[in-house]
Amino acid sequence: MSLSSITRRERMRDQLAVMLIMTLLPASVAAQENADVLAKQLSNPVAALISVPVQFNPDFGFGEKDGWRLTTNVQPVIPSAITEDWNLITRVIMPVIYQDDVFPGSSEFGLGDFTPTFFFSPRATGSGGWIWGIGPIFLLPTASDDHLGAGKWGLGLSPLALKQAAGGLTYGALVNHIESVAGDDDRRDVSNTFIQPFFAKQFPGAKTLTFNLESSYDWEGEQWTVPLNVSYSKVTKMGGQMLSLAGGARAYLEKPEGGPDWGLRFVVTFLFPK
Repeated sequence: MSLSSITRRERMRDQLAVMLIMTLLPASVAAQENADVLAKQLSNPVAALISVPVQFNPDFGFGEKDGWRLTTNVQPVIPSAITEDWNLITRVIMPVIYQDDVFPGSSEFGLGDFTPTFFFSPRATGSGGWIWGIGPIFLLPTASDDHLGAGKWGLGLSPLALKQAAGGLTYGALVNHIESVAGDDDRRDVSNTFIQPFFAKQFPGAKTLTFNLESSYDWEGEQWTVPLNVSYSKVTKMGGQMLSLAGGARAYLEKPEGGPDWGLRFVVTFLFPK
């Protein structure tokens, strides 16, 4: 075999290798950019992104017997364009609860009360880069045990506002207030205000560090419950499914008598980008 034939083969091999690298590299970069975009959208409760978070919340330290509770929230978020200018974002929180010694000497397992919210949000970002939405929230007495729900139908309003600034920062607040309107006359009325300020910092690689206060005030019982949550998440792909995996912890800064001391949070979010 001549020297020129060997040289030609080496050149062809090198050219094929370069072509292969150039073919794979943009796909890898595009995939990472897509993951970063999804991570940013997840920090926005009214983003046009279909997602199904499954949130595991164990809480510990109830009462004198160190009771505990595991609340698994399945909370699909489904956006839809209702006009050229407005989106409707439907969000339903569906809790499945197991608790032991939260009420001394007893344990319960079953469904909690469902809370659907319907946010109307402009499709265009507002003045100053602010994103906002507002809509009704409902309390449905779906609990399978009296200890797992309020036994009341409720209705209220839920506004939110947030800004996604340079440097991967997202900050804002979600608020709602629910008043009971019907239900079991033997159960206490519901009058509850929920205030959730949040702050998130996104890092390269579709990673996000989030802080929030899921504070609520019970007007009937005149009592605050204020857990501080810190969590870390990453968007990734398993098989053909885009996911966000998150973990974190919380401390209760204020709680009712006999309430929990601390808790954890683990979240698997199934993402369905358009």
